[in-house]
Amino acid sequence: MHDFNDRSTDIGPFIPQPDDDLLICRCEEVTKGEIRRAVHDGMFTLTEIRRYLRTGMGLCQGQTCGTLIKRIVARELGISPLELEPTVSRAPMRPVEMRIMANDVSGNRK
Repeated sequence: MHDFNDRSTDIGPFIPQPDDDLLICRCEEVTKGEIRRAVHDGMFTLTEIRRYLRTGMGLCQGQTCGTLIKRIVARELGISPLELEPTVSRAPMRPVEMRIMANDVSGNRK
């Protein structure tokens, strides 16, 4: 087992595969080849790949593609998926009007 966070470790060249056009993250339209290429470009963590490709940032928040992405990254790094640190999950947020925060549901000024 090697330290996959060691950026000087050579994981080998990127070799295209016949199924690289397979859509993995449907929400953000990211393919298997794009994920594999990101790993070979030096993104060794799920968080880095998420920030770079926006995988798992769509409507499903990674519920559909998260496991697939983890397997692809682990396979490219030659490690077990259990060795990868999970991504940070955050609750979806949206702007809230100040009147709602003030408990004024009618919208009238006090």
